[in-house]
Amino acid sequence: MTQKLTIMILGGYGVFGGRLAQLLADTSIHIYIAGRNLSKAQAFCAAQTGSATYSPIGVDRNEIAATLNDLHPDILIDATGPFQDYGNDPYRVLSACIAAGVNYLDFADGSDFVFGTSQFDAAAKDAGIFMLSGVSSFPVLTAAVIREMENTMVVQQVTGGIAPSPYAGIGLNVMRAVVGYAGGDVKLTRGGVETSAIGLGESKYFTVAPPGELPLRNLRFSLVDVPDLQVIPRAHPDITDIWMGAGPVPEILHRILNLLAKARAKFKLPAFTRFSPLFYWVLNRMKFGEHRGGMFVRGVGTRNGQPHEMSWHLLAEGDDGPFIPSMAIEVILRKVLRGERPENGARPATNALSLADYDMAFNNRTIITGWRESITSDAPIYRQILGAAFDTLPKPVQDLHNDTRPRRWSGNATGEHGKSRLARAIARLIGFATTDGEIPVNVTFTPSKNSELWERDFDGQKFRSTQSIGTGRDAHLLTERFGAVRVSLALVIRDDRLYLQPRRWTVLGIPMPKFLLPSGDSFESTLDGKFHFNVRIAAPLVGLIAAYRGTLTPDK
Repeated sequence: MTQKLTIMILGGYGVFGGRLAQLLADTSIHIYIAGRNLSKAQAFCAAQTGSATYSPIGVDRNEIAATLNDLHPDILIDATGPFQDYGNDPYRVLSACIAAGVNYLDFADGSDFVFGTSQFDAAAKDAGIFMLSGVSSFPVLTAAVIREMENTMVVQQVTGGIAPSPYAGIGLNVMRAVVGYAGGDVKLTRGGVETSAIGLGESKYFTVAPPGELPLRNLRFSLVDVPDLQVIPRAHPDITDIWMGAGPVPEILHRILNLLAKARAKFKLPAFTRFSPLFYWVLNRMKFGEHRGGMFVRGVGTRNGQPHEMSWHLLAEGDDGPFIPSMAIEVILRKVLRGERPENGARPATNALSLADYDMAFNNRTIITGWRESITSDAPIYRQILGAAFDTLPKPVQDLHNDTRPRRWSGNATGEHGKSRLARAIARLIGFATTDGEIPVNVTFTPSKNSELWERDFDGQKFRSTQSIGTGRDAHLLTERFGAVRVSLALVIRDDRLYLQPRRWTVLGIPMPKFLLPSGDSFESTLDGKFHFNVRIAAPLVGLIAAYRGTLTPDK
């Protein structure tokens, strides 16, 4: 049964509050859009459409008590911040909600602030209200993933990160928070001991790659001050180490923040908060690259007494990714509409939602998730890269790649080649066959650990390449070496086809410009019950170099 609900979003015309209001547009909720700038609240409300209704309110968070007593919404959502810098009375809004008997949710990302909300637990219960803090991807989604991992393994070490799309935009208050703790102490757990590290002073690289999907590029993540670092180890006693990072792009700006953080820590400088508007201005104008974002959570521990690793990956395409931080509160509000109300009391929102709750929120959006687990290095290389997605391939494609023994497959192919002298010269350099029309072909596969030699014979014209499992910046990619050229390929499954999409390339180990990266519509599938290949290789300024398609069956 759907209930009537009135909410107030403090900072409702801001980045996170505004996105939450948009996510709720199809509901029956009445939404007060509140903030210090009444004209901005009015403009935001006027622009909204849908079945939800909106009213603008001009109010400062420090004077919210009177407004709560006058309007008495069912729930107040604090989407302001930065929660790391709320002065001498950081819980003023919580106290006002308790006094007014108004339920409370917030987007807080400051670990100390979120952890400290439990001190109001008894008062919230006495007032008959719920108060959840940190209702966002960190720590709600992270914790849901960890609980899912713990169904099949003992998790001892956790690493996670969020990589926003460069087109997502970032609020000034978020920028103030990040710059404020850059170079300061961030509390976390290492080796089972509560300690601290330098905010934005530590970095790791990771590739977000749900199996069978086009991964994000290998990104730099740097340590951030988020609630997970304090609340998750206390809720999961087996966890001895936790590290959480953010991977903003462009990387040059990211590295500048890293350098400033290290300089502040080394020379005991004050926080760089006053430079927040500059970073905010620059970051929101340097929008280039892929309009994609992602998140990962990696758990290391044991399964049945043996070392084991699992990782959860999320990809968000286009404009859907920026809504994810607001989805936790959206899901809670939709549950409240159905009569599923959180228990009374004040606490971090760590256990507020399950991964299944998030999966429902991701439906009908271009948000993809997937799991990776430890796979023995004796497995075929395509199975290691694709993980569980390997079993979704057509059977002939599985049969060709699901073997670690030397073997040969034969068939016929139709070739086509570039007509220019440069295209033919490149084809000869790499070793591609240069005969057009239909020709017999056979391919010999010679596996070794984590790699496989492919020797192709097109009617007497032979060329070879070595395919290997990518490492480092090529993690979760297939690398193929043709002499001095090495191409890193993503294995992407679409419509019963396995596409091989180029992502990076080097010549003699030297990274080459992306705009010169060879491309083409290359895929493997099934045709008349046989393994079918379609390879097309082209390059900017050159055009078609070589293309061939055909079928193969295993030699007896």
